[in-house]
Order: sequence, then C-alpha cells, then structure tokens
Amino acid sequence: MIRFEGVTKNYNEFTAVNDISFHAEKGEILIILGPSGCGKSTTLRLVNRMVERTGGNIQIRGRDIDTYDQVELRRSIGYVIQSTGLFPHMTVGKNISVVPNLLKWDEERIKDRAIEMLQLVGLDHNVYWNKKPSELSGGEAQRIGVARALASDPDILLMDEPFGAVDPINRLRLQREFMRIQQKLHKTVLFVTHDVDEAILLGDRICLMDQGRIVQIDTPEKIVMNPLNEFVESFFKGEGALTLLSRRSVCDAVEKVEFSGKTISPDASLKDAVGIMLSTGEERLSTCGGSISWDGILRMMRGDLK
Repeated sequence: MIRFEGVTKNYNEFTAVNDISFHAEKGEILIILGPSGCGKSTTLRLVNRMVERTGGNIQIRGRDIDTYDQVELRRSIGYVIQSTGLFPHMTVGKNISVVPNLLKWDEERIKDRAIEMLQLVGLDHNVYWNKKPSELSGGEAQRIGVARALASDPDILLMDEPFGAVDPINRLRLQREFMRIQQKLHKTVLFVTHDVDEAILLGDRICLMDQGRIVQIDTPEKIVMNPLNEFVESFFKGEGALTLLSRRSVCDAVEKVEFSGKTISPDASLKDAVGIMLSTGEERLSTCGGSISWDGILRMMRGDLK
C-alpha cells in the first residue's frame, strides 16, 4: 500500500531522512518510533507530499507518488496531528465535513457521514454537532480530529503524535478507542510516536529510527525481545515485555479450569490481570468461561516470544 525505496530528504547540509526503504501493507498499523529529531515526522509528511523528497522512490497504492496531483493525493489520505488542526471558527459538524465538502458530496450524504463518524469515535452528535473546538476537552478534540480524518473514508491514515498532548488517562482511552476503530475499518496507518508503550500497544510492526535511518523494523514482540543492537535495547530499556501484555486479552490465556474466586472482565488485557494479581495476591482469576493463572500467562507469552 505504501512503499519507500532509498528515500532521502535533505535540508541544505542537514539530512533529515537518509536512504530509507520500507513498506506498509494494506490494513497494517506501522508505527514510526524514535527520539526527537530522528526523521519520523518528515518521513510521514513525505507520504502526502507535505514535504518533497530529495531522492529515492515512493509508491502509494502501487502508483508512483509523482503521478498524483498533490491536492488529489492529500484529499485521498486521512491526516491527524497532535494539535488536532481543527478550524476554530467552525462547529464540530462542519469540521468533520470539510473533505467531503471539497469532494462535492451532496449535503445529505455529508451529514449522514459526519454523524456516523461521531458515533464511531464515541461522541453523541446531538451533544457535539454545534460545539466549537474551544468548547472541547483535549480528548474530545482528538476524537473529532480522528473523525474528520476518516470522514471521506480514506484507505490510508497518517497520524503524527495524535495523542501526545492528552493527559495519560485520556491518552490510554484514546489508544483503546483507536484500536477498536481499526479492528472495524482496517485502514493502512502510518503512526508517528516517541512513546514506547504506545508503539507496542498499537503497532502491527514498529519501525525504529535514529538520525534519519531505520535501525530495526519488526513486530513489537520481536523488536522488544530480539533487539538488533544496543541502541534498540536501550531505547526500550528492558520494559517492553510488560507492555506486550497490553496487546493480549485475558481470553487469550484462559484455561478450562473452574475457579470461584475473584473475576476479571473478558475485555481486560493480560496487563490488567497481572496488576490485579500483584495487588491482591491472587494466583488465578475467573474469566471467559474458565480462568487464567500466572503459569498460563507465562506459558502463552513464552510461546508468543519464541
């Protein structure tokens, strides 16, 4: 769906992106991770030609990016940024409707789509339709930003630190909400972040960058447990293994063992289960028509991480 081949971006004497090659498959969330100044946001902006490359080739949907009209290309790709980019003088309804309006959809279709998008991100259109961005909380504004990016039903979504300005509690809620949306829509997503936990939680694969180059690209499990070099290992600081538990539901480790003790919701993650076990001293929890145990979680994780 997205393919980079030997792509470079120079700013005078400074090389922001240095001869990188990678691909993002259809329906995949590819996380671009790295420290500040590593080139991850520049890489993202090369996709919709907000930034023009110095060298190399980029293909979108199997087509050379230079064959697209810039305006056509940008309208066909959803774009979500940290500051939401909502137009302050427009209501929520009008903000979500911007791209469908530019695409000249009819009014009824635009309104129906905007209402559908509000429902998708968990907001009541009767409450939010006529609000201005200044009346929204940070978490609400980011949800509107996602709704607007999805309004024209693009097959590609670019997300640049979309939840970075939100407090930790709402950030986790937004991350989980986005996972729910992705499971339904299966968009191809390039997602830029510097947050390791966010990368591990959301990514099908992680592309770790440093000084404009790709250091390692792999699944969260493999990149955490089999770091390519000292930079990768130090970036994850040995803490990624616990975060990997957030990617799996308690039902993934359930055993057909009846247990009448403490229960945990089937919607909970294995990390949630570990937290409860540590705080209560329980070695087994009832869930998903059976139960989970320390040993069962460890066996499953060892199998995943081989």
